Amino acid sequence: MELLKNLPEMDLMRSEKMTFVQLIIPVESAHRAVSYLGELGLLQFRDLNDDKSPFQRTFVNQVKRCAEMSRKLRFFKDQIHKAGLLSSVLPTLQPDVDLEALETQLSEHEHELIEMNANSEKLQQTYNELLEFKIVMQKAGVFLVSGKTYETAEGRELDDNVYLSDYPESASLLEQATQSGPSISSGLRFVSGIIPKSKVLLFERMLFRATRGNLLFNQVPADDHIMDPVSSEMVEKTVFVVFFSGEQAKTKILKICEAFGANCYPVPEDLTKQTQITQEVLSRLSELETTLDVGIRHRNSALHSIGVHLTTWMTMVKREKAVFDTLNMLNFDVTKKCLVGEGWCPIFAKPQIQEALQRATFDSNSQVGIIFHVMDAVESPPTYFRTNTFTNAYQEIVDAYGIAKYQEANPAVYTVITFPFLFAVMFGDWGHGICLLVGALILIARERKLSSQKLGSFMEMLFGGRYVLLLMSLFSIYCGLIYNEFFSVPYHIFGDSAYRCRDDSCRDAYTAGLVKYRDAYPFGVDPSWRGSRTELPFLNSLKMKMSILFGVAQMNLGIMLSYFNSIYFNNSLDIRYQFVPQMIFLNSLFGYLSLLIIIKWCTGSKADLYHVMIYMFLSPTDDLGENELFWGQRLLQILLLLSALVAVPWMLFPKPFILRKLHSERFQGRAYGILRSSEVDTDSEPGSARQHVEEFNFSEVFVHQMIHSIEFVLGSVSNTASYLRLWALSLAHSELSTVFYEKVLLLAWGYENILIRLVGLSVFAFATAFILLMMETLSAFLHALRLHWVEFQNKFYAGDGYKFKPFSFAAIADDED
Repeated sequence: MELLKNLPEMDLMRSEKMTFVQLIIPVESAHRAVSYLGELGLLQFRDLNDDKSPFQRTFVNQVKRCAEMSRKLRFFKDQIHKAGLLSSVLPTLQPDVDLEALETQLSEHEHELIEMNANSEKLQQTYNELLEFKIVMQKAGVFLVSGKTYETAEGRELDDNVYLSDYPESASLLEQATQSGPSISSGLRFVSGIIPKSKVLLFERMLFRATRGNLLFNQVPADDHIMDPVSSEMVEKTVFVVFFSGEQAKTKILKICEAFGANCYPVPEDLTKQTQITQEVLSRLSELETTLDVGIRHRNSALHSIGVHLTTWMTMVKREKAVFDTLNMLNFDVTKKCLVGEGWCPIFAKPQIQEALQRATFDSNSQVGIIFHVMDAVESPPTYFRTNTFTNAYQEIVDAYGIAKYQEANPAVYTVITFPFLFAVMFGDWGHGICLLVGALILIARERKLSSQKLGSFMEMLFGGRYVLLLMSLFSIYCGLIYNEFFSVPYHIFGDSAYRCRDDSCRDAYTAGLVKYRDAYPFGVDPSWRGSRTELPFLNSLKMKMSILFGVAQMNLGIMLSYFNSIYFNNSLDIRYQFVPQMIFLNSLFGYLSLLIIIKWCTGSKADLYHVMIYMFLSPTDDLGENELFWGQRLLQILLLLSALVAVPWMLFPKPFILRKLHSERFQGRAYGILRSSEVDTDSEPGSARQHVEEFNFSEVFVHQMIHSIEFVLGSVSNTASYLRLWALSLAHSELSTVFYEKVLLLAWGYENILIRLVGLSVFAFATAFILLMMETLSAFLHALRLHWVEFQNKFYAGDGYKFKPFSFAAIADDED
């Protein structure tokens, strides 16, 4: 045990050692100190104002100002996006801008943009109305005939939208056309306008019902899509002209037009006036186009000048808001001249934090330095692992199950190898492994480019696990070479087969079988097993026994890690009453089964292991007969069975009673120790990190131990059986590959027709890519995940910790991305 304690520590095996610290910061240097700590990103602040709402905190006004600036910056970003411009991706170099100056600058830019947008919208609406007026003039004139056809020319127009044909000489023709005049109480009248095509059918039906059929409705589609003045969307529209008679019909028609969003425009009956008004409309359209172009150029110029600094401003505002949010987590001292903060940091980061605080004091010209000192805390520290791009994905796999308890053994150390290996046991085919390897290498080669792009959810997950995919592909190639499968086809890679036919004709190769004439195949499965009558029984037996061996080995590794956890936390009770009986129980049954498998492989015995294990429980004293693998096996089985039976109460009873005895001795004065400074009354320090020790409850402890013991006993059986999924998925993958190869590719290749061969090749490639390389990969990945989360980690991993989340500007940027 002393030897194990003296071994050097592994970086990823245990989380970083943390310390609880307190900061006393003068007000004048608080902002700069927190900013420097945010750049460093190694201190997790504790909220000392969690009893206050966000609006009761000290720096709430500054947070509101930053939120308002963020809103303005989002408005600028939306405007730049709508204009089709590109904002600068890289932050530009510019002198430090004061927050107040930036706030004023953003307000000026927003006011300018809002004013430009309002003017542009008015001009655009006028332009759209004139454009619709021009189209109505061109299309509606077809339905209007000369004045001789009707009784009076005056009786055909309305005021507002039912228009007079009398145009005074003094005003322009366009103004005359839009003016209202006295309506005529009798005669035939008309209304002309334009309406979205999707509403024409309902519009016509409503007009017909409102006037009881006393109208003539004419329509013609507009040649081009028109921007709607209200929604600013390009819509397909239809020009209409409604002929009617009567004042009541006029009122109804105008109300229906308003309800359906139809825009009505005046159309004079006289062709000369139509031509003159059209020319005037075209002249005004040309002027508006010029004005709009100038306005758009001016607006784009303003947006471009904003876009150059937009990324820098957004980064600055986000940082400022984060700094004030963090300052709101600190407490003012009694004199209101200092801010007091508490938090966690790794021990290795203490010199860096102290250096940053000294720099903040110097840069802020403060006369008083920042006090940084270590405190005791009863609260469990956060968990922090320093990972790199390679180990980060494996750590995320473990963290998805649960964050490790502080200083608990980290399963990610072993997951780096065991996870891709167990995946490969199920996926083993070196042809498919090469395909996965090519994909992983492409992702790794384009790592720098892809890391700066915004990827979809699937591609982001694939890119994040590129190194997991790399090891999975390498282990798949290795296991594929052991299984001797290349897209399900065996090859003589490592020499000739150890078997040959009984005669030269090889007629009975797949009925009577082959004969062995030389030493075993040097590496992996002999290719002659493929297609033989004993292929499936041989491979099933091999993979099933191999799965049990891997499962028992990994479960033993999990129990061993619980032993190292107990040593690290000086918990001798867990070693004596948890680790020892668990090792005895598991290995008395399934460790013994693994031993029998290895002995059977080494000796070539024909013993039935099913019979041995079943009758080990039913009739342990009976003679084994031909199933005996070694001398003294029956006596050993009786001893192992008794050991397994003893291990169950060993796990269940001693620990709760010993804990109760230790608790009672502690409070009866028999085991008092020296009172340390960390054991003072916690009520005297409100807001500190201390917590009261929970009261000992024997029934709760006993029930918990009983559940844990029953779970382990039953889990030993179910978990061992669960590892048989390695055999099942490996067999399924192999047989599926064989089906696609023999029933698709070889079947198509048997025809001389090139078209049938191409179709067969396409179906084989599609099935390989989407079924074997995608669905089977996902299936094997999920099963390997389950084996690690349930069968492996439940032997030692509590996973009830919480993650170290330091205040960091880099983390804020990553969250935004």
